[in-house]
Amino acid sequence: MTTKRDYYDILGVGRDASREEIKKAYRRMARQYHPDINKNDGADEQFKEINEAYEVLSDERNRAVYDRYGHAGVNSGSAGFSDFSNFGGFADIFEFFGGRRRSGPRRGTDYRYDLRITFEEAVFGVEKEFEVRRPEICGHCHGNGAEPGTSPVRCNNCGGTGEVRQMHQSFITMVNVTACPVCEGTGETIPTPCTVCNGRKQVDQVRTLSVKIPPGVDNDTQIRLSGEGAPGVQGGPPGNLFVILHVQKHEFFQRRGDDILLELEINVAQAALGDEITVPTVDGEETINIPAGTQSGKVFRLRGRGVPHLRRTGRGDQLVVAQVAIPKKLTVEQEALFLKLADTLGKEVIPQRDKGFLGQLKDALGDVFGA
Repeated sequence: MTTKRDYYDILGVGRDASREEIKKAYRRMARQYHPDINKNDGADEQFKEINEAYEVLSDERNRAVYDRYGHAGVNSGSAGFSDFSNFGGFADIFEFFGGRRRSGPRRGTDYRYDLRITFEEAVFGVEKEFEVRRPEICGHCHGNGAEPGTSPVRCNNCGGTGEVRQMHQSFITMVNVTACPVCEGTGETIPTPCTVCNGRKQVDQVRTLSVKIPPGVDNDTQIRLSGEGAPGVQGGPPGNLFVILHVQKHEFFQRRGDDILLELEINVAQAALGDEITVPTVDGEETINIPAGTQSGKVFRLRGRGVPHLRRTGRGDQLVVAQVAIPKKLTVEQEALFLKLADTLGKEVIPQRDKGFLGQLKDALGDVFGA
């Protein structure tokens, strides 16, 4: 009767080894003695022995029983892996140790298209057409790469697997798996390539696409056109096309969130005496009243004249910021009038408390946040 070897000796670890050390030792030994890798006589039995030892020592309860009673305390018959069910053959163990399986159907590559739109188009939305050049399935060979009437054949170099393996023997056996250089990983070759795509299975085409841009978009908004990217690989689904929006600057309007800002110059007389003026909005002209004594930075709110909210109902506001323009050049008559006005206003200078930048900003936008 053959004496069973000590499980710790089989894995080459001490009796105080941690679970992680046992696992590392098992992986190292399994890689060395797996029958699909090691063709030496006795490798099969050694691999069974390694698996049996690992199943016992990797389980805390079984390990405690084994430490106390030895082989008599565990059911060694149920601990074996005679069918290697934990790995399932060479392909699984190789993938377990960082290898690569032959790729199946894969989704096509996503594409990007940068589209410029006007400020008004971003506010109200628009449908735009544009042209893209992209690869598409060749219509002549229907994507198999072979001239009609012929077919691709299985690659003789890799036997149709799409992979080639090279074994390197040192203190352990290492297997290097790479894509087959003959078929480039497809598993087939094309004796008579398609006369249109030259066996590439795809041809570049210029397509006119249409995209609906919703109201309220902003710079760098992405719109996905599903299935408009590159064709899939080996029957996989196509990729997507992402349209990236770039909004052109407006001559007058600026955007802050969903509000539209407009700086508007008024003259000294309008600021001092008040006036009724017409201002532009994205919806057309609006009339606002300038009260007497208006200071620079005064903000007037036009509700509902801003940008539509992108994912909810309603719109932002238009904020008209009044800037009192001081004339740089006066006529003789204007200068005389200002001199008379200056006599009535006096020359007293009233120092203002320094509010700092935030205080000035609050004054300038106080009506915005408080209205």
